[in-house]
Amino acid sequence: MKILKYFILLLLTFTQCAKKIEKPIQPSIIPLPNFQNITEGVFLLSNNTHITGDQELSLVIDYFQSYLKTNLRISPNSLQKKTQVLFSIDEKINNDEEYHLSITEKDIQIKSKTAKGAFYAVQSLIQLLPTNNDTKEIAIQCLEIKDKPEFAYRGMHLDVARHMFSISFIKKYIDVIASLKYNTFHWHLTEDQGWRIEIKKYPKLQEIAAFRDETLIGHYNDQPQEYDGIRYGGYYTQKEIKEIVQYASERFVEIIPEIEMPGHSQAAIAAYPELGCTGEKVEVATKWGVFDEVYCPSETTFKFLEDVIDEVIELFPGKYIHIGGDETPKTKWKNSTFCQELIKEKNLKDENGLQSYFISRMEKYINSKGKQIIGWDEILEGGLAPNATVMSWRGNEGAIKGAKEHHNVILTPLSHCYFDYYQSENENEPLAIGGFLPLEKVYSFNPIPEELTKEESKYVLGAQGNVWTEYMKTPEKVEYMAFPRAIALAEVLWSKPDHKNFEDFKNRLIQFQDRLTSKKVNFANHLYEVSGNLGRNEDNKLMYSLSSATKDAQIRYTLNGNNPTENSNVYTKPIDINETTTIKAASFKGANKISNIHQNRINLHKAVGKNITLSVEPNESYNAGGKQALINGISGSNKRYGDKEWLGFFGDDITITIDLDSITTINSIKTRFYNGNGQWIYAPQKLSIKFDNTEKQTFNINNEGLLVDFQAKLKNAKAKTIKIEIPNFGVIPKGRQGGGYRAWTFIDEILIE
Repeated sequence: MKILKYFILLLLTFTQCAKKIEKPIQPSIIPLPNFQNITEGVFLLSNNTHITGDQELSLVIDYFQSYLKTNLRISPNSLQKKTQVLFSIDEKINNDEEYHLSITEKDIQIKSKTAKGAFYAVQSLIQLLPTNNDTKEIAIQCLEIKDKPEFAYRGMHLDVARHMFSISFIKKYIDVIASLKYNTFHWHLTEDQGWRIEIKKYPKLQEIAAFRDETLIGHYNDQPQEYDGIRYGGYYTQKEIKEIVQYASERFVEIIPEIEMPGHSQAAIAAYPELGCTGEKVEVATKWGVFDEVYCPSETTFKFLEDVIDEVIELFPGKYIHIGGDETPKTKWKNSTFCQELIKEKNLKDENGLQSYFISRMEKYINSKGKQIIGWDEILEGGLAPNATVMSWRGNEGAIKGAKEHHNVILTPLSHCYFDYYQSENENEPLAIGGFLPLEKVYSFNPIPEELTKEESKYVLGAQGNVWTEYMKTPEKVEYMAFPRAIALAEVLWSKPDHKNFEDFKNRLIQFQDRLTSKKVNFANHLYEVSGNLGRNEDNKLMYSLSSATKDAQIRYTLNGNNPTENSNVYTKPIDINETTTIKAASFKGANKISNIHQNRINLHKAVGKNITLSVEPNESYNAGGKQALINGISGSNKRYGDKEWLGFFGDDITITIDLDSITTINSIKTRFYNGNGQWIYAPQKLSIKFDNTEKQTFNINNEGLLVDFQAKLKNAKAKTIKIEIPNFGVIPKGRQGGGYRAWTFIDEILIE
């Protein structure tokens, strides 16, 4: 009897232990591996697992063991070799970042050419592990992976000059991007609003340039502008920077420091006025934008910058120094006798040539120290420095020009890579600088411009996501804006283009977001958010379609102005639109609403759904709704121009032609323009309207206020075709944001009554 009880107890013990072994996580790795084959069986990871490998990979082995102990409370150290994880160097592998990961029931083998490749294998392996653990053994799905990146440069950026963040947060940021196989952290350290790096030879940079008297409250476009009256600032000591550089190095992330020149330098000039063109005292900037204060290209300035670079180089062992070069107003140079004489002395064409001289001189010095420079695409103006790498941000044009001239280029266009833009049209989204960049658009990005030949494409090193922090005061806000868009970009840069599939990515992202939650990352979750589009069915009748990014939830909607509940209409097919209608919709799981409410009022005016043509295409960054957005019955946001309904044009005169199908009586034409001058956006001063073959009528526009309404009241005009000519505002006056550049034009719905 005692023996029977013993066996029953033993059987129960084994059963309980077996129950504690969780099912293996189904592989949902981000970025998607080049080759992945899932096989039968599981590997059991436990304290009885032996981890070993080649000495060259000891850093990665230690990292993996530390991760298991800290996050999963497992310390594999057994010498029994019941199961083992083996790291080894394989000289047959060509790419330094390539890895082969093989998981069988008996062992896990990681092969790579370098420690970097092994580190990326570990990042994939970690995604096969749970985020927490209370068992003695963890089941890992057996599989085989062979993987390497598409692009050599995979970067994420962070601006710490507008708002500064703690050392612990910088480490957390590096941890997350490293887990996504990014290999570069672009650290934006100096700006008009603050200097964030200790330079021992110039103590006033720490005493004066690192602090501003106060900070703008709300958006730049708010009128009147308000300030908080609180002194703000700080800087990273050289000791702290070394700590961060070492931390990043252990995660195979190279840090590229950015020291802005010749523009965005007002903070430094506030500390040392002799660096400017007038020598007059200025203050560290307290609001955002572009400022006329720029470095004067004098020997005093070059000596200062060379001394700064000397200290920077000692802190950052990587290949590159980023020198900015963007948004450099030439006003001070044009008014400077010294600068004008220097242009003549150096036989330069103009102030653009002077900028090229400035960049080339600094590049030569930086090259002499064994480093290469990267600059924003403005460094192309006046002629490119001979060895410079171009970081193209204003579109693809800079990258195309640079690559055709056989310069290395990095793509980071506003249209796909600026994570300070809004990522949702919901009115409750936190304040952002403007623009509209949803997750799917990031994922659709192709870093190789179509205009490049196969040979020219070799000069494209990769791409980068940018996080500018004018409107990001806290680490939580940075995380919300950066993730998950940085996750989408990570897959763009690592995975093969023909393997990409947004539906599949979203499913894998759901699992990855659980990992972000475990790391206490405040990511934005818009996967269940509802969006809508107006179109026509096969019978040419207007209909409104609803959709969400994921299919595992139910969309419910109302047409009576009430918020949707679990009892509201279930969306199964497009909604017929026969009259002016307000639609509200949300995603539900059971009785629980799991998304914000999507709301649109469709004003069924006479142009809705008709044919429209534009003389010029909207800018790629502001064309989310396409040309039909101008006559789809849906008005844009009153708070921002970054949604699907506002269309943006950069510097162009625009002719809009609307075909109403038949002769129609017209009593009124209404539209409105965004007038955010701080963003270089100006409402036009006039527009013209022409009906069929009649003479055009010109109307003046009172372009005051942030939103400028226009209405042409007519007396029973009749026409089939309406042509609206909208001249661009023109060149922005000097002294204003964007002075010297042509203005943006932003147009909302055109209502034909």
